[in-house]
Amino acid sequence: MSNETVFTNARVVLDDEVIHGSVRVVDGAIVDVSGSPTVAGEDLQGDFLMPGIVEVHTDQVEAHFQPRPKRYWDPIPAVIAHDAQMAASGMTTVLDALRIGTGPTDGNNMAKNARTLIDAVVHAAESGLLRADHFVHLRCEVSTPDVVDVFDEVGAHDRVRMVSLMDHTPGQRQYADVEAFRTYMVGKGRLTNEEFESHVEELHRLSAQYAHPHRRLMAERATARGITMAAHDDATQAHVDEGVALGVGISEFPTTIAAARAARAAGQLVVMGAPNIVRGGSHSGNVAASELLAAGLLDILSSDYVPASPLQAAFLLFARGDVTLPEASKLISGNPARAIGLDDRGVIEVGRRADLIRVHAYDEAPSEQHPLGVPVPIVRGVWREGKRVA
Repeated sequence: MSNETVFTNARVVLDDEVIHGSVRVVDGAIVDVSGSPTVAGEDLQGDFLMPGIVEVHTDQVEAHFQPRPKRYWDPIPAVIAHDAQMAASGMTTVLDALRIGTGPTDGNNMAKNARTLIDAVVHAAESGLLRADHFVHLRCEVSTPDVVDVFDEVGAHDRVRMVSLMDHTPGQRQYADVEAFRTYMVGKGRLTNEEFESHVEELHRLSAQYAHPHRRLMAERATARGITMAAHDDATQAHVDEGVALGVGISEFPTTIAAARAARAAGQLVVMGAPNIVRGGSHSGNVAASELLAAGLLDILSSDYVPASPLQAAFLLFARGDVTLPEASKLISGNPARAIGLDDRGVIEVGRRADLIRVHAYDEAPSEQHPLGVPVPIVRGVWREGKRVA
């Protein structure tokens, strides 16, 4: 027996326009999109019906697993709690970005914890415990001694969908300004000011020894397994050229407009953090996502460290007149789905998965930050393959 749902009286956000109408879903797939509201069906009362958000880079599962320094939660409940937060933020597909590679301040259990958490995400997803559809994105710190060994243990999971090649050695890429790195490390309580200089020296030693060979080895493994590959924090033409030679298809968080231009010229999709849009700039002093958008160099927004930020950024950009709502939706749904090869979702179209979100735009009063006011998106319903999950 078929399972049918009709959503009506909705402002339906399509790939190129917004219509006032209805969407019919049968057995988890969209079978009809109409520009006329139906008499019967679930009345969305004029709210927006949008494609579910496809999130390619969220670090938040690690925060649920380790809510305090050196204090760990049970991994399966941690993943379930994280999933609930992501679904409530409108995400129907999530790539959990889990770091592998043990640095000098990470402690002896870093590799073990990474394996534990990856296994927990995969187990919870494959056991049907989660609201959103979860995959794994491995953030590979190439300047660490054990990153290749850990990847060889966990990279064969079918749900490993993406890897990013990272090197957070201060003095380049994300932390070109070493003082910004000091602010982060000392501010987080990981180091004292007295310990900082020797720590930086050790990071430079490790990077010189491991970064180049490990970047190449990780790229070879990702290519052999057909895993989407991203470069992280590219700053220069040389960084982009290095990634192109390795088969990188995504530029994650480029730190300069020059790197973003080089990435686009090389055919790479450019990902920036949605918090960068909402906050008005980079917390590390790098290029602003809005600058890349204005230059036509932004393809995807990810939540990074704030789950609610993609939808908030989309409506903020729409309210400012920077993009249309369909264009905003592409940044958080259609383009990321395409980037990771999930062509069955990310857009409201006949034949696609019925991964849908109902969004009410609450008009916030004008403030000093937003003199004209701004719509605040409220997620009122989430459906994954036609089944309500939030």
